[in-house]
Amino acid sequence: MRINNRRSEAKEKGSARYEGIRQVLRHALLNKGVPQGLVLLEGPLAQLFGTSRVPVRHALSLLHEEGLIARFEGRGFIVAQEGEEVEPLRVVLTRELLGLDLQQELVDIRSTGERVLDSLNEVLSTAMIFGCYQVNEQKAAHYYNTSRAIIRESLLRLRDKGLVEKEPYSQWLTGPLTAREIADHFEIRANLEPAALRKSGALLPAEWLTARLETVQSYRGRQLKSSELERLEEALHVHCLEPAGNKLMMQILRQNQSPFIVTRIFYDMLSIPVETAMLEEHALVYEMLLKGNADLAAACLRDHLERAQLRTLQRLKVLSVLPVPALPDFMERQ
Repeated sequence: MRINNRRSEAKEKGSARYEGIRQVLRHALLNKGVPQGLVLLEGPLAQLFGTSRVPVRHALSLLHEEGLIARFEGRGFIVAQEGEEVEPLRVVLTRELLGLDLQQELVDIRSTGERVLDSLNEVLSTAMIFGCYQVNEQKAAHYYNTSRAIIRESLLRLRDKGLVEKEPYSQWLTGPLTAREIADHFEIRANLEPAALRKSGALLPAEWLTARLETVQSYRGRQLKSSELERLEEALHVHCLEPAGNKLMMQILRQNQSPFIVTRIFYDMLSIPVETAMLEEHALVYEMLLKGNADLAAACLRDHLERAQLRTLQRLKVLSVLPVPALPDFMERQ
């Protein structure tokens, strides 16, 4: 059974790989990001995408069937219509040449379940800020072009993170996130996190702490991406505490993520630089840890959480008067 599961997963990832390559190239071709006459060879493309030739070959064949590229001298393809006379352009394939963002992840090789989980995580965490919503499993399965079993498994995992609830024989519900709940979450974190940091402080490598401090300092005055905000918060509120060795406590903390959700949505919607005060509070904790003073670092962490609670409640008030962002049709307002 395990062998069959591994084979199925490998097949699914292989499918995701060639489909990802096809979508990236198709987008570039349709948006005229690729020069006419460019010769597309499997080897250079495989190197660019960081994969083997097999998914590249499959992706190119599909693009040829669609009429976006033509066969070229029995080896490779050329950006042209079939039978069209164009001058071949043989140059090194680069992101710039294909009209791709230099920071773009070229291929999404996650399994369907992983992609659905990440997407649902973002949808639910956004919805819960703006009210109470029911998740329609059947519509979600249709939206993601997958089975209800995968949707249900993802929702069960997100329930463990506190993003969605379900009573026996009832519907999946998320939100609304209230000021009272946020205060409760911060009360839990303010009591648990400093205690964990006192235990873990001496176990954190100086090189790792220095790297985290440099990252925080580099964020000053910048507008951060969601992924950067998440890494910033996880570093201080999760990774710093894990060496304490209390798995149950870490599980509880992971279930109390709503304050960070408010922060992410707030910065996503307003597109403003991250607050200097928050960064300074993070930096102070790392500085105390680097000096070997775990007790003072824990005190700074508690102070940070108390200040963060006030900021989060203010952000929630701001978000409450903003228009509700567009949500997929499987999210039904209650």
